[in-house]
Amino acid sequence: MRCTGLLLFPLLISHAVKALDNGLALTPIMGWLHWARFMCNVDCDADPDNCISERLFMQMADVMVKEGWRDAGYEYVCLDDCWPSRRRDASGGLQADPARFPGGIKRLADYVHSKGLKLGIYSDVGAETCAGYPGSLDHYEKDAQTFADWGVDLLKFDGCNMKWTRLAEGYRNMSRALNATGSRMVYSCEWPLYEWDFHKPNYTAVRETCNQWRNYADVYDSWSSVKSIAEWTALHQDAVAPWAGPGGWNDPDMISCKQWLNKMEHLTLVIGNYGLSHDQQESQMALWALMAAPLLMSNDLRSLCPRAKALLQNRRVIAINQDPLGRQGYRTATLGSFEVWERPLSNRVLAVAVRNKQEIGGPQKLPIVKVPGWRTCGSLCNVTQILPQYKELGVQRQRTDLAVAVNPSGVVLLTFHPILD
Repeated sequence: MRCTGLLLFPLLISHAVKALDNGLALTPIMGWLHWARFMCNVDCDADPDNCISERLFMQMADVMVKEGWRDAGYEYVCLDDCWPSRRRDASGGLQADPARFPGGIKRLADYVHSKGLKLGIYSDVGAETCAGYPGSLDHYEKDAQTFADWGVDLLKFDGCNMKWTRLAEGYRNMSRALNATGSRMVYSCEWPLYEWDFHKPNYTAVRETCNQWRNYADVYDSWSSVKSIAEWTALHQDAVAPWAGPGGWNDPDMISCKQWLNKMEHLTLVIGNYGLSHDQQESQMALWALMAAPLLMSNDLRSLCPRAKALLQNRRVIAINQDPLGRQGYRTATLGSFEVWERPLSNRVLAVAVRNKQEIGGPQKLPIVKVPGWRTCGSLCNVTQILPQYKELGVQRQRTDLAVAVNPSGVVLLTFHPILD
């Protein structure tokens, strides 16, 4: 048994950490991103329904309103790589591919805004994007002003095609350029991801520069990919978790429910795709909530299965993710086939995820008294199960015999609320 108690929380994040001063991302952002599901599909003649085009993003915006995504908190509609023309315009500005975005990005932004949503866009700190489209190197000020003029609300800034020793300079320059426009744009960075191979990133500088930042590799439509992200986060939690808080967040990439797809942009949710069982989708959703991760889905909202939709729109899980205290959770124990993640929430509530790492056999039981944070409950604690089904488990005494049964590769998500005498 390896166990790390909750005393770590106040010790690790008691210091004041200066955030990027743009007043944005006070809780983790929520929205939809195209990459993991639609990648760099630019062949609109052969595949008009799924190519990267204004039609796709307008349809997703329509669905986000009609199907309750906006009301659940998902407000960003984000373009990833492959949206631009291969060449800048005559004045040196970025321009959308004219065949796939005939109205340009300004018209798309206006359409998205008319739905009560926000538009995100993608560029790169280097001379070219990861897919070989024009990057922003030597054009930071011009591109920032272009995005502001178009009405963009978020910039995802990748780190391809740039010498790693120049990343810090490039990311800082774009941050200053965005702020200089006077427009309010969330700034999503890939800076630490590209530095970890060489040294530990300067997270003081990262948090002062960015609203959210990637630390680890892209998420793929597989359970092994999701597990590797969670494991990397746990192994490096003392280095990365203390920097998360209002205005700046660690981004583990996308969520894509039963369609968990390719390239994890922001702790992206792949729920609703093809590579995960429902138990595994619940595990991703619970872990992303406890990691205070941006909730960016990458799936096809037009054909999402009802079960995946219900999970992604689960208001109780979302409330944990969006808790205003803004503390990232930690893996606090490994107990045989179980691992325990805990996150302190507002009003002295503790969120707990118990994950069964076994991928064979049946459900396994863990007594809740083995959860390290149980001792913070005092003599009485109200226990609520959030996933896999909502249950009020009642007021429990310190020596309770209550146990939770967790499916293979599944999770039980709980909250503990101490009852004061």
